Amino acid sequence: MHTTTVRSRRAFRPARKSFIRRNLPYLLIAPSVVMLLALIAYPLLFALRSSFYFWNLQIGPEPLQFVGFENYVQAFNAFDFRAALTNTLILSILGTTLEFTFGLAIALILLKVLPGMNVVRALLILPTTIAPIVVGFLFRYLYDPGGGLLSWVLQSLWLPVPAEGILGSPSTALAAILFVDIWQWTPFFAIVLYASLLAVPDEILEAARLDRASAWTILMRIKLPLIKRTAIIIVMLRFMQIFNTFDTVLVLTRGGPGTSTRTLGYSLYEQGLVNFNIGLVSAMTWITVLIVNVIVALYVFFAFRNEEW
Repeated sequence: MHTTTVRSRRAFRPARKSFIRRNLPYLLIAPSVVMLLALIAYPLLFALRSSFYFWNLQIGPEPLQFVGFENYVQAFNAFDFRAALTNTLILSILGTTLEFTFGLAIALILLKVLPGMNVVRALLILPTTIAPIVVGFLFRYLYDPGGGLLSWVLQSLWLPVPAEGILGSPSTALAAILFVDIWQWTPFFAIVLYASLLAVPDEILEAARLDRASAWTILMRIKLPLIKRTAIIIVMLRFMQIFNTFDTVLVLTRGGPGTSTRTLGYSLYEQGLVNFNIGLVSAMTWITVLIVNVIVALYVFFAFRNEEW
């Protein structure tokens, strides 16, 4: 009897060991996944529940009454929220497009063997290492109408500068914020795309040159298709990041003048941490989450529909 028990234990050990070996990668990342889900799921579920209540911390510490979808209706009907959504989409779409275009151009230049390129590559990444709020303060002084460098340069070039300043005019304030974002994050695209272009096999490029393909043809028919997956992913990540723009707007304009530079991120801050309207800001949060997820889902579907993995 004892011998039978020992044999059964020995027979069981290899199976248990193989199970652990087979699933070791998943077991190692399981704690991180659980922690990440907890940090994401709980706030979202809390916001979802709060969005159906009238709850303002200036009135009381607890939700006052169940209001259903009234917070969502109020958010959609609010002019400030619609303006913030429009500005956020403009910044996200234009910013991502221009940063990718300029970043690709810089990456192609970096491929050239020119004097001092190692120093240029090292300096290029510096803007992305600066905190957005610090960049905001920097450009706040550069845009200053009383002696800011950028204002002076524009005036020296005989370009019109509003009397109230670049940041004080509704016609130029949003473009000024877009310029700041492009200045800081174009190097991110440049470095990633440069690294991707370095991975393009030289044999393919040499074969194309032997066939007398032009530089434009090589770029559009060879280089871009080979780095397509990387480009799609970084564009998606950067789009989501711009969609949450807050720091720069807070420092430069605080959403003004009027609502000309108000973004969804700033609106959430104002309703949640200034007005303490928890119910309304929870509804706005879920609207923002749904909008971002729909846009990203459509983008991924159309970008990867012909891809084979």
